[in-house]
Amino acid sequence: MPDPEILFCLHFLGGSARTWEPVSRALGGTPACLPVDLPGFGDAAAGTGFSVDAMADHVAAAIRARAPKRFAIAGHSMGAKVALALARRSEDGEPGLDGLTDLILVSGSPPSPEPIPEDRRSKMIAWIDADPETRLREAQAFVSENVGSPLDPETGARAVADVLQAAPAAWKAWLESGSREDLCRRIGVLRTPALILAGSEDADLGADAQRALMAPHLAHHRVVTVDGVGHLLPLERPGEMADRLRDHWRDRPNAEATRVAPVPSAYAALIASERVNSRLRGALETRGERDDPAYAPQALDPVELAILRAACGRVLPEIAVDLAARLDARLASGAGDGWRFVALPPDPEAYRAGLRTLDAASRAAHGRPFVALEARDQDALLTLAERADLAVPDSLGGRLDGDRMRFWFEDLRADAVRLWLAHPAALARVGFSGIGAGGDRPGPIADGLPGFHEVGLDRAESWEIRPAQGEMV
Repeated sequence: MPDPEILFCLHFLGGSARTWEPVSRALGGTPACLPVDLPGFGDAAAGTGFSVDAMADHVAAAIRARAPKRFAIAGHSMGAKVALALARRSEDGEPGLDGLTDLILVSGSPPSPEPIPEDRRSKMIAWIDADPETRLREAQAFVSENVGSPLDPETGARAVADVLQAAPAAWKAWLESGSREDLCRRIGVLRTPALILAGSEDADLGADAQRALMAPHLAHHRVVTVDGVGHLLPLERPGEMADRLRDHWRDRPNAEATRVAPVPSAYAALIASERVNSRLRGALETRGERDDPAYAPQALDPVELAILRAACGRVLPEIAVDLAARLDARLASGAGDGWRFVALPPDPEAYRAGLRTLDAASRAAHGRPFVALEARDQDALLTLAERADLAVPDSLGGRLDGDRMRFWFEDLRADAVRLWLAHPAALARVGFSGIGAGGDRPGPIADGLPGFHEVGLDRAESWEIRPAQGEMV
């Protein structure tokens, strides 16, 4: 993919277009940076329209005015949520927004409500209307609390001045409304290649939050943690950030990197032979297709799908099939095995509740989302679920009690194994030859079918596929 001509840059809450000046200098004009003041900030402090959609409209007008053939969008914190909204519009074909090549998301506010502690939110809302002395003191504190180490005096003074220039109405609108907007399902899963940057010292929107809340919306992404940096990377390490951008453009994450479960050639030949009827052949070929990395969940939201992928990865590791996406599609279709535990709600609701409870248990036990845990810690939580010992209070996000988590996890394991064993790679792995019992024959179903002739103990037909060596069947 060609590199962008222009990088449109969107700032954080309290920042302005000039937040990006150090990064622009570090990039040296390749690509050209075009920072945009969002309504209520910087030179647009008198502007109006503070919702995510209104800010996206404002930026879309700037993009259309330049009409670049290829462009990227860099969004920092609040600006990242606006960038995601613009990317969705671009991928949906909105006029004037075609040509988007990349998303650069820096300590980004995710599509779902931003995890801001309520006491801090209230404090920030309160002081923006205070007297000048209080505003100055709080603005200085706001900047210093959001960096990993002190900024140089000039950069720090400019950052504080930007905060003080922000229109109080815009500041409060983001904290009271914009940051709380839930665009999770609307943004869905984007195909645009993305670089996600996080500071190791960022308390709320660091790497864990980016993996749990941002990455599930990006089919092709890379998460990079910058050590020693807080929330204001463009101001703290502009040179390093420019290097990360160049790395991204040299080596974008892409669809070709996705894995597929290979079907051995001998088993593929059996599927293609006349021993397999055409209807079954079609079903097996469909099951064997490469999964779409940008699969848009229908029963779950993207964040829940990511948790399900992580859980399925512990039930059946390393199988290169997106069981979670296939399970979501099954949940959305309403197709199932015809029964459920009476203690559980209908399957889609049970899955949403079970996944959110699992994530809440992870945050309660480890202070981290489930998707960010090491495999051994994920296994430990799932083992507790298996034993009916995984319980999280409602106040911490628990939606199913221990008994119902046990039932739900039993369902998950059964569903995952059923989906895997329906895949031709799994059938080949266990040496299942039953698909070769019949082909397409006119007349009664049993008339002229090739069937099996060697039916004795441990006797196999010459055409049968053997299980993979060393595998337990």
